[in-house]
Amino acid sequence: MTGDVSDAALAAHLAEVAGALLLTVRDSAALTEQALAKAGDAIANRFLVEALRAQRGADGLLSEEEKDCPIRLDRSRVWIVDPVDGTREYAERRADWAVHVGLAIDGVPTTGAVALPAAGVVLRSDAPVPVPPAPERLRMVVSRSRPAREAVAVAEALGAELVPMGSAGAKAMSIILGQSDIYLHSGGQYEWDSCAPAAVARAHGLHVSRIDGTPLVYNCADTYMPDLLICRQEHVAPVLAALSNV
Repeated sequence: MTGDVSDAALAAHLAEVAGALLLTVRDSAALTEQALAKAGDAIANRFLVEALRAQRGADGLLSEEEKDCPIRLDRSRVWIVDPVDGTREYAERRADWAVHVGLAIDGVPTTGAVALPAAGVVLRSDAPVPVPPAPERLRMVVSRSRPAREAVAVAEALGAELVPMGSAGAKAMSIILGQSDIYLHSGGQYEWDSCAPAAVARAHGLHVSRIDGTPLVYNCADTYMPDLLICRQEHVAPVLAALSNV
């Protein structure tokens, strides 16, 4: 992709191509889960990093699979990518993994794309789709292996069904796709886990914040992010009220 391309179009293109590369590696190589995880991370990261340096060389860059460069802290525009979000799910040849390409401007998750390659879907901040209405019984998407205590407690308070799922990107996008209604995580993540999903969710009119309601801030020296909340606007008050009693 060359020429005068918008940030959102670039993010979507890179996420889609990286996803296609990952599917090719997964489907063509007889690798163990451990080897597939390593190969997928390396190949997708190399592609995304090289492409962003070529297309947006003046911007900062933060990738889960790349050594962090403190120069990004002096940049207003910083690309934050997760080449394979849900490496475990990818290696297990499941569908709930994603590719994240996000852009934070002055700490705000402004632009992004999340590819769900196994589903053939790329959700992007410049092309929002209608979010289906919530069902009568809400669904809270949680970690497959370690559902957060706060999420379980809020689900009980709201009478919500727990929906186990893999990657953070898949969880966040499941709300847009009408597969869930609330994504509350308090077990700790990193900036690359949520930057692109947060940008895409915001563009679709969803609420995105920390679990105390304060904004998510990106391009920090410490990339650890303790918690997040993504949901429809009408569910914010009930969720925060339930959290206050946890």
